[in-house]
Amino acid sequence: MKNKDKPDKANRSIKSRLVGAVLIPSIALVVLWTVAASYLVFDAIYVKLVVSGVREVSIPAVTALASAQKERQLGTAFLSGSSNDLNTLHNQEQQTDKYLATMKTAADALAQNAPPPVVQGLAKLNASIEQLPKIRAEVDSKTIDKAQVFQFYNTMLDSAWSLFDTQARILPAVTVSLGGVTSAAVFRATDLMSRSATLISSGFAAGTLSPADHLQYSNQVAAYHSELDTTVPFVQSDIQNRFNALLAGDDWKQLVDTENAFIEHGAWTKGLAGLPTSQGAWLDLTNRVSDQLVSLTVDQANEVSSQAIDDSNSQLTTVIVGSVLALLAAVGAIFFAVRVSRTLVDRTLVTRLTKMKEEALRSAQERLPDIVRRLRDGQTVDVRAELPDLKFGGDEIGQVADAFNAAQYTAVTAAVTEAQARDGVHNVFLSIAHRNQGLVHRQLKILDTMERGEENPQQLERLFQLDHLATRARRNAENLIILGGELPGRRWRKPVKLVDVLRAAVSETELYHRVQVERGPDVAIVGSAVADTIHLIAELVDNATSFSPPRSQVLVGSTPVARGVVVEVEDQGLGMSDEDRARANAMMIDAPEFDAMALKSDSRLGLFVIARLASRLEINVEFRVSPYGGTRAIVLLPNQLLARDEEPYAESVTGHLVPVVGQPVSGEYQEEDMSGANELDEFWALSRSRLADSVQTTGARQQVAAPPAQAQRVAPPMVGQSGDGQDGFGRDSHRHNGYGQDSFNRAASEIQGIDSHGIDSRGVGAQHIDLPGADIQGVDPLPPSPPAAEVADEEPSFGATGSRPVLPQRQPQHNLAPQLRGDLYDEPEPELDDDQGKSPEEIRRTMSAFQSGSLLGRRAGESSDFSPQAQGSQD
Repeated sequence: MKNKDKPDKANRSIKSRLVGAVLIPSIALVVLWTVAASYLVFDAIYVKLVVSGVREVSIPAVTALASAQKERQLGTAFLSGSSNDLNTLHNQEQQTDKYLATMKTAADALAQNAPPPVVQGLAKLNASIEQLPKIRAEVDSKTIDKAQVFQFYNTMLDSAWSLFDTQARILPAVTVSLGGVTSAAVFRATDLMSRSATLISSGFAAGTLSPADHLQYSNQVAAYHSELDTTVPFVQSDIQNRFNALLAGDDWKQLVDTENAFIEHGAWTKGLAGLPTSQGAWLDLTNRVSDQLVSLTVDQANEVSSQAIDDSNSQLTTVIVGSVLALLAAVGAIFFAVRVSRTLVDRTLVTRLTKMKEEALRSAQERLPDIVRRLRDGQTVDVRAELPDLKFGGDEIGQVADAFNAAQYTAVTAAVTEAQARDGVHNVFLSIAHRNQGLVHRQLKILDTMERGEENPQQLERLFQLDHLATRARRNAENLIILGGELPGRRWRKPVKLVDVLRAAVSETELYHRVQVERGPDVAIVGSAVADTIHLIAELVDNATSFSPPRSQVLVGSTPVARGVVVEVEDQGLGMSDEDRARANAMMIDAPEFDAMALKSDSRLGLFVIARLASRLEINVEFRVSPYGGTRAIVLLPNQLLARDEEPYAESVTGHLVPVVGQPVSGEYQEEDMSGANELDEFWALSRSRLADSVQTTGARQQVAAPPAQAQRVAPPMVGQSGDGQDGFGRDSHRHNGYGQDSFNRAASEIQGIDSHGIDSRGVGAQHIDLPGADIQGVDPLPPSPPAAEVADEEPSFGATGSRPVLPQRQPQHNLAPQLRGDLYDEPEPELDDDQGKSPEEIRRTMSAFQSGSLLGRRAGESSDFSPQAQGSQD
């Protein structure tokens, strides 16, 4: 199911969601109550405002308008008669002005806050009241008709009745509104009765009543009686009782009888004879009834307004109490939600979810990595037992736990499958590597046999080239074995000196002639670490020669430090980028696993091998920028890899360095048996080194020892055994740049007569090779070889008793080129003791050396420069 939550909402906790589920309805309730309460408050305030206007404006207005009704009756009577007495009229006008002044003050205040309909009605009434002084003046001067005066007052009173009715009808409360309408109706009936009384009073004053006035009178009487009959049932109960008392009273009965008599009499034009009452009696009777009706109207309005104010106050109280209750309910709901969330979520949901999270993290961070590690180590793992299922019931949380169980089981199954596939790949790697190693081992043995039996220099040189390529192939096979997690087959039981280890490592590289090894401390490496150290240094030297210019040198030096010995491999290439160097240093610190995830398209197996070997031996390897612009690899061999002084040393790194004739073999070599060959055969098959390592410069010529024909094995001299300035690759103690006459003299033997393993490519039997050079001094003669019988068990002999005939003796310089004849050296070659006889094998070696020197001389005479091979060596 697709998650429809927005990213910001998806991070909300269950507690917040549950609280929100209760909080939202509570807030909605508060909002709804606020809206309703606002309406009720507005309604109550509105009612109070309108009712206050009624009490402050309308009720005083009823009294003022009742006085205006009397003023209308007196004014029309004054205009209809012939009397000029204005005292009674003016007194009534003053009383009316008094009431109107009180009403006008309250009306101005009401107009500021009253509803628009009330304001409009009040404005209309004020307009009529403002014209009242003008009408009065015209009445006093009798310049206005009585009909106009009657109509003016009727209009003013109609405006007042309309204002009262509007005030009643805009009230929201039905009861209050009905009471207000009833009060306005009573005022209307009172005004209609006053109008009918005004018509009769005008007829009395004029002495005549026209038929039109009589008809209008009859209509007014009928109208106000009908209004009262309709209104009285709806007035307040006590007001209704007072109405009933009025209707049952003598004044009302007398008024009704008189009104009926005037209606029956009809209009009169011949005087007042025959009328049912006199003018004075009629005026007194109508005033008494009118005053009672006005009093009932005012009392009705007062009771209705009082009730409305009470209702408004009650409504406000209800709103306040309701608001408090609603607020308490909302707070209670929120409190309940929080409490329920704590009870339900914290104790039920969150506790279980937290426990499930902890179990899941424990599985992901502890159990799964441990299972994967054990699977990588090849151990058998019971997934169900090692990774128990998370059990959290059958609800939704339990279903999530079941889904996680399925997911982690699938992940572990995939890890098991991957581990099995990785083990299979490793096994294939190791199987192929071991097979290749065995084949290379056998190939080296065959090449060794062919080298010892070959006398043709050209063929021997090719055999040495094949031998060197086979040695490199052996190292590549060992790389696969190391990356596969196993150890290579070569082993040493005794410590080997560091300089021999470095020289052996250099001899395993393709461009060994560009490497210069400096003299280092007289320390030795424990036998168990010799093979891996040689391999590690060889990989670094191989990288240095591969990623540097062909004419540059690679310097290998060693220095003792407090924590061990530091070996530095420095080239003059373009160097590494900061990113690549940081990545390589990180790889040296934490050796990665050799799998498809670690090996990318630009991976370098050499760095993986170096990292694996460094991790195994606890060697620190760091790459830095060289002052020459290239890369300097700093290798710290810890003290635990260095042999103690009392331990016996192996005098040679057998398997890498060619022995010197006449010196006994003290180093012991141990290797896994891959082809059934004995240890001595393997020793000779691996004994390939640069012949320059055994060069000693003491006189006018260099004497280089070659392997004896009967495969006698001896250890080469160490750097310390040479004269001052020996570094194992030349005679000078300082570093050379590889150019000039000095380098030519130093590299002549390497270029012309020595292959990649340090064997003379011109002949295997040579004892001495005379190299041209003005500054080369001779060396002491080599000690004699032990008898062939001492090594008869090691290799088959090709001496006088062998299948090959003894070589004939040759005369010195007999076959030399003319350029080489003569005294080339200041000191004569040391002669052997006359008493010491020479065996056929010694004679063969002498002749082989002589032949190699002849070839070297001829080549030097044919070309004034190096051969292509020599130039490549210099490069």
